[in-house]
Amino acid sequence: MTSVADSGPARKLRALLRRTERSYSAGHDRPLVGYLGAMAGFAAFTAAWTTAVRRHGRPLPDRPEPWDVVLTSVATFRLSRLLSKASVTSPLRAPFTKYVGPQGPAELHEEAQPEPGRHTVGELATCPFCMSVWVASALTAGQLLWPRATRTAMGTLTALAGADALQLAYGVLMRRTTGD
Repeated sequence: MTSVADSGPARKLRALLRRTERSYSAGHDRPLVGYLGAMAGFAAFTAAWTTAVRRHGRPLPDRPEPWDVVLTSVATFRLSRLLSKASVTSPLRAPFTKYVGPQGPAELHEEAQPEPGRHTVGELATCPFCMSVWVASALTAGQLLWPRATRTAMGTLTALAGADALQLAYGVLMRRTTGD
């Protein structure tokens, strides 16, 4: 019996994807198949939480409240940086990345592992902009499913972002004052 992966249409699709990837990449490492997998994963993630929201029976708001947008934005920023750059979360990224060096206060510069499969996840795991799409979606789902708990967590992340900004501002003021 022939599996779907070995069937003629599947082989043709894989060949088309490889040709497209080669012609698109112009000699650069652009793992389009991995990105396609990440997009499929995001679509599944979004479909899962959308289904959960529907089953939970909560109506969608007519429009987001401005305060929720601000809170979600700041919380998304902070959690995305925490997940993608913080030293303390490096064990989560380690299977997919390679340590390069420090990058700012309590942050690391890491690069994606070159192996297929690990590369795309490594890029996602080290890119706060890429991570923010997933985080904002999760926080939005949380607001719809568990609004009080999610807003509490987002408030904490927002306070952390504010504290980080104050720490950096304090450092700048100390350097200006002491001349260091």
